[in-house]
Amino acid sequence: MKTKVLLVDNHTMFSEGVRTILERYRDVEVTGTAENGFAALQSIQKSAPDVVVMDIAMPGLNGIDTTRKIMRRYPGIKVIALSVHAERPFVQEMLKAGASGYLLKDSAVSELIGAIREVAEDGMYLSPKLQGLVVRDYVNKLHAGGSPIYTRLTTREREILQMLTEGQTTKEIASVLHSCRKTVESHR
Repeated sequence: MKTKVLLVDNHTMFSEGVRTILERYRDVEVTGTAENGFAALQSIQKSAPDVVVMDIAMPGLNGIDTTRKIMRRYPGIKVIALSVHAERPFVQEMLKAGASGYLLKDSAVSELIGAIREVAEDGMYLSPKLQGLVVRDYVNKLHAGGSPIYTRLTTREREILQMLTEGQTTKEIASVLHSCRKTVESHR
């Protein structure tokens, strides 16, 4: 079964390039492109994508606000941020808005395809360059809560946390731990 993907980016040449690349994969069908959040919401009604690959910085309705609207209106659709922004506020806000993935535009095509496949199967994906940032924020929040981190995390959660900071994907972690991806996601 093909994963239906909507591409949302205000740079037409970039969207067309990504579309051309994704169309090479038999398990992906690009259902359309949109140049901003408003156009994305209209396109979702027509094309019913499984995954929306979304830029953050767009005129009109930006990617963060669009993601919030998608999550409210279409909770079954997965959103992957594809952005040049690797700064903490952008990553945090996209994840808070409900994005299931965050990739940087300098990522390899294989990483984008892997992210689409991962989130289509109810997983999450973060570019390896961003995993350390997200994990550090998580650990800092645990410390700020007043309890030592080891009283809040199980042994398995600590193992998974370490593997994430080392840049391993959910699939790789599941293989190493002889577990299924959904169990790894739960611990994560």
